[in-house]
Amino acid sequence: MPTPASLPASRIAKAHGVYTICPTPFSADGALDLASIATLVEFQISAGVTGLAILGFLGEAHKLSNAERHQVVDAFVKHAAGRVPVWVGVRALGTAGAIEQAREAADQGAAAVFAAPLDNASDAVQFEYYKSLAAAVPIPVIIHDFPGSFGTEITSEVIGRLGREGGVGMIKMEEPPVGQKISRIRELAGDSMLVFGGLGGVYFLEELQRGAVGTMTGFAYPEILVRIYQQYAAGDHAGAAATFDRYCPLIRYEFQPKIGLALRKYIYVKRGVIACDAIRAPGMRMDPITARELEATVERVGLSITAQGAIVLP
Repeated sequence: MPTPASLPASRIAKAHGVYTICPTPFSADGALDLASIATLVEFQISAGVTGLAILGFLGEAHKLSNAERHQVVDAFVKHAAGRVPVWVGVRALGTAGAIEQAREAADQGAAAVFAAPLDNASDAVQFEYYKSLAAAVPIPVIIHDFPGSFGTEITSEVIGRLGREGGVGMIKMEEPPVGQKISRIRELAGDSMLVFGGLGGVYFLEELQRGAVGTMTGFAYPEILVRIYQQYAAGDHAGAAATFDRYCPLIRYEFQPKIGLALRKYIYVKRGVIACDAIRAPGMRMDPITARELEATVERVGLSITAQGAIVLP
């Protein structure tokens, strides 16, 4: 099997842009809705995303059986059909389980995996965990740094060392204050660690300003994140800031703790992207007042909640 030092380097060097964290669609009875995965993939590609990230925390991966996980990965890879890469989330209680999930994803055609840390592990254990995972699979491993949901912090020092000597070259970094941690990671790791933002895009502009190469996050209007990235990458920093500022009220409202996934699925249904906004338990649902607030926020930033297909931004 290729070593991490020889394999991921060329692929990692090209990683950039908007990788949408996709929700897992369910029907009203809670069953997987594989047909909606097809329409979700087509929508994301039409919106201009660089790639798809599936089975993350907001993909409800922790609520799926192993067989369902396999079905979801198969469906996304099949419908993406090589047009964009598919990155798959990994979360396990130990190294062996994480390696098993990562190898299964690789066998199914995933282009990379983004792996949650081990619970309550020391810095030394976290380093060996990610190093072992990277050495065990033929695709790049991305650190998923999200202490707000995982309850485990990964220090900048561990991240920097993983970039320099652990065979791990990317991170999905979601620990506020994001700007300071991005700067520290880049100071410690240099070019050996590419940083993607997250957190619903709430800090996307600042992440880019600090040197992030893109974002891995969900948002029901991915066209906006794509526009911000494209403007910034082209050197139009003022234009990127103006786009971010215009739509920030919606980005902020949609990324509410506990209920953000319900808001996102609600919009996707309204836009015809998925058939049902069902969420598996445990998960918070919306009430009618929240739905009205959400629709008012969409309207206030000049968008339509029933816009079908990718929109052309002004």
